[in-house]
Amino acid sequence: MSRVIWLLLGLLLALAIPVWLGGGETVTRLKQFPLPQLSLMFGMIILCWLINSVRIRLLLGEQRGQLGRLNSLGVVISTEFAMCATPGGSGGPLTLMVLLARNGIRPAHGSAVFAMDQLSDLLFFFCALLGIALYAVFHSLSPRLEWLLGLSAASMVGAVFSAVLLVRFHRRLIRLSGTLLQRCKVSAATRRRWARKVLRFLAAFTQTLKLPWRTLSAVFALTSLHWILRYSVLYLAVQGLGGDVQWAWSFLIQMLSLTAGQFSLMPGGAGAAELTSAALLAPWLGKSSAAAAILIWRAVTYYFYLLAGGPVFLLMLGRPLLKRLFQGTPAVSATRPTIGLPQESQYHPRPPAHPGHSDSDTPRPT
Repeated sequence: MSRVIWLLLGLLLALAIPVWLGGGETVTRLKQFPLPQLSLMFGMIILCWLINSVRIRLLLGEQRGQLGRLNSLGVVISTEFAMCATPGGSGGPLTLMVLLARNGIRPAHGSAVFAMDQLSDLLFFFCALLGIALYAVFHSLSPRLEWLLGLSAASMVGAVFSAVLLVRFHRRLIRLSGTLLQRCKVSAATRRRWARKVLRFLAAFTQTLKLPWRTLSAVFALTSLHWILRYSVLYLAVQGLGGDVQWAWSFLIQMLSLTAGQFSLMPGGAGAAELTSAALLAPWLGKSSAAAAILIWRAVTYYFYLLAGGPVFLLMLGRPLLKRLFQGTPAVSATRPTIGLPQESQYHPRPPAHPGHSDSDTPRPT
């Protein structure tokens, strides 16, 4: 219940910041926004869901047949809802792995798909920042934009470098973590269980990396198309309000605002994303136009995810996992056991009995 209250407070804060910034003129600016352009923006988000559903099926490799097209779309919408409804997007990986496991995909493979998806996102943002930096070399940008570009590039390089180190020295990190757990007096059985899970994940992730080059290239192309569409929403919102802002500037504003929202640990970055984007947009557009643009941007890329994703989430997973996400307690259904990450043993069926031998032939003690 406390997490539901936390989400509602975040939503109220997210709405209050732009309204307070723009005042009464914000409503007037919103009424002037063209409806066809707003419909186009919602259509772009739906197209993003379709793109991500294809991307997940490609990353599944030979197991993509276990996840149908309609099912994969439901997985994407439900995962996006969980990421928007939980602090720091923590519910997204859990939702993805549970849904994939229900379609017969092992948790290790599901976590590898999520990791590869995040790695593809990271590579896109790294390339996008390089492109913006190259654009800045041949075009004059404002000092504020140059400063933000340098800060974003430094953070992205740090993230890529950390990912490379993690892959390169993963064995040492596993041994180090085992030593730390031992000093924390974690039992040997627990340490072995976690070590097996990590090794299964690494094996599945390595298998995903060995997908055909054409498949990985298609995944990156779909990733780029998805983020270009999604990060064009704020640019179109500003254009619809009569403002004039460079696409690169709107890209940096969204990236920094959403990053600040992740660090705030509020559901969907509510409050922090609005505050950061308002501080960056207001000097260019004025307070009322900036407030209206932020409300439209968040309505399309956040509130729509909650409103459209909630029913799909309940349809695919039901109330038990929803309770677990918001309450952090096990949820028991009348027809299903407690929902959680399925154990690996669930996907190793019992070997068949010897021919001519059945359970009924097994001698019983008298």
